[in-house]
Amino acid sequence: MQRRSAIKNLALTIGGTIVLPSWANAWNKQSLQNSSFNISSSQENLLAEIVETIIPKTDTPGAKELNIHQFTTKMVADCYDKKSQETFAKGFDLVDNAAKKDFSKIFIECDGKQKLTILNKMSISENVDEKSFIRLVKNLTIQGYLNSEYVMTNLRVYEFAPARYHGCVPVKK
Repeated sequence: MQRRSAIKNLALTIGGTIVLPSWANAWNKQSLQNSSFNISSSQENLLAEIVETIIPKTDTPGAKELNIHQFTTKMVADCYDKKSQETFAKGFDLVDNAAKKDFSKIFIECDGKQKLTILNKMSISENVDEKSFIRLVKNLTIQGYLNSEYVMTNLRVYEFAPARYHGCVPVKK
């Protein structure tokens, strides 16, 4: 046995045991939030309506009910570059402008068919910012919905092994 490595490992273990609780207790909601990228409450409400239009409530909860808009905001803030964040922030104005142009009212005041029409029109638009915004929100909405607790526990069947084993199955010739 090597004494030096044993003493070093013992000291690291003791030090980690002492420091870890104070480090983990310092986590709170404010320290985990990203202050460099924020959206207003009106933009958050608009985003909630957009994600609800993408995945509406049926016999299963919709994206708005599962707070996918908060997931989308957090993902953009933490995982995307500045350019994508700027496109995301500009997208809210683009959605409202498209709604005003087509239906003479803001997006939130439109009915379901009108909202879907606006989003579909923006997804095939020539404007790169509109296309990028819709693509980003749609991808994050689907990702957040499929990884939500509700979908993972109620809609997907969990199997520990990747395939079932049937021991008593006749071999086909």
